[in-house]
Amino acid sequence: MTGPTVRAPWILAHCTQGAIAVAAVADVFRATALRARTVHPTTAARHTSGTTSMVFVYLTTVTVVLFLVWFTRSRRNAQVISGDATLASGAWPVVAWFVPFVNLVLPRRFVLDVLRASAAGKAGRDEILVNVWWGVWVAHALLGAVGQMTAPTSLPLLVLGEVLMFAAGILVIQVIQRVTTLQASAHPVQPSPVPIGHR
Repeated sequence: MTGPTVRAPWILAHCTQGAIAVAAVADVFRATALRARTVHPTTAARHTSGTTSMVFVYLTTVTVVLFLVWFTRSRRNAQVISGDATLASGAWPVVAWFVPFVNLVLPRRFVLDVLRASAAGKAGRDEILVNVWWGVWVAHALLGAVGQMTAPTSLPLLVLGEVLMFAAGILVIQVIQRVTTLQASAHPVQPSPVPIGHR
């Protein structure tokens, strides 16, 4: 009897990676237009800022949906690969991304769980990749919040924030690539045969 099979979600992975890249570029235009509106609050600046912000929101929404669909599919694959049913159960690993403060800590753990299961517990340097990505992403989020409250027109903060955004984007693209690659070459845990007397 053959066990469950794993199909690496390559199409989802590539779509998500492309959406992340496009959203990162759109964020540069959004942040630049927002600063221009704050420095020179003209009608044209407000219009440009509103348009770029709207486009960014649409792109970000598509990116988030794609990422979470890829993540959910990868969690299911990780459950099959490792035989750990808890990896694919419950909605909390998805909901946690949207809960304030919780989303600064728990999603990293869920991604690490999927990575470790996909690598059969031998993630090694791949865990460093996840940790660096998460650190850069949290730094970007915190810098953006602090910058908006204290110095919304600061060009150095704008540049640093966008550098962190691009770095986080590049790193999460690599995380998606690594997890999907691991799942493509994984060998699922085969279920143990049930003795005839226990059926």
